[in-house]
Amino acid sequence: MNRSTHLFLFGSGPPFTPNLGEEFKRLAEGTKIAVLYIEREGSADYLPLYTICLGISDSEIYYLPLRNEYSSEDLAALKEAGAVIIGGGDTALYRKFIVETSVGQIVRNLFEEGRPFAGFSAGALISPEECVISPNDNVQEVQLFEKGLGLLSDAVVSAHYLEWEEEVNLKTAVQETGVTKGYGIAENSGVYMKNGHLSDTEGYIHIES
Repeated sequence: MNRSTHLFLFGSGPPFTPNLGEEFKRLAEGTKIAVLYIEREGSADYLPLYTICLGISDSEIYYLPLRNEYSSEDLAALKEAGAVIIGGGDTALYRKFIVETSVGQIVRNLFEEGRPFAGFSAGALISPEECVISPNDNVQEVQLFEKGLGLLSDAVVSAHYLEWEEEVNLKTAVQETGVTKGYGIAENSGVYMKNGHLSDTEGYIHIES
């Protein structure tokens, strides 16, 4: 049986935009949601923003702080998740801890099984086959081209599109990678890709082709 894939990408940190949040909630209903994040000062207060609009209890959320090594219990719990959220922050670190690790492989498997995935800022940027990191988002202050999770093919993503004035960077990313489309997603905005195709948007989205 063919399963549909569901990819939600947001141009900034949480919360979900209202309409896309409702769609994600519908798809994830009745399942445990895994939230993958990098620990930082204030994480305890910040983490609830990822799920507050979903109207679920803490018992329905599995928080996994990202690091170099994981216990077998951590990985087993992630494999049982019915939906996955990857947070925002340092894109290069998120990529290091997820893309070419056991966690990344589990996330890809869950996604391919039809479980909804949401990425906020860094989580959105690492989602395509090509992860393009803005000069505004790394210490080298140059555009970086890295391997991504591979949840979206033939497209690249730019977060904070308006706020970071990413127009030129997105054009360059599309040209350098040879993809068909680039999605520039402003803050408090998002896209929903069903089976790899744009299904819905909310907020300001620029499509470069």
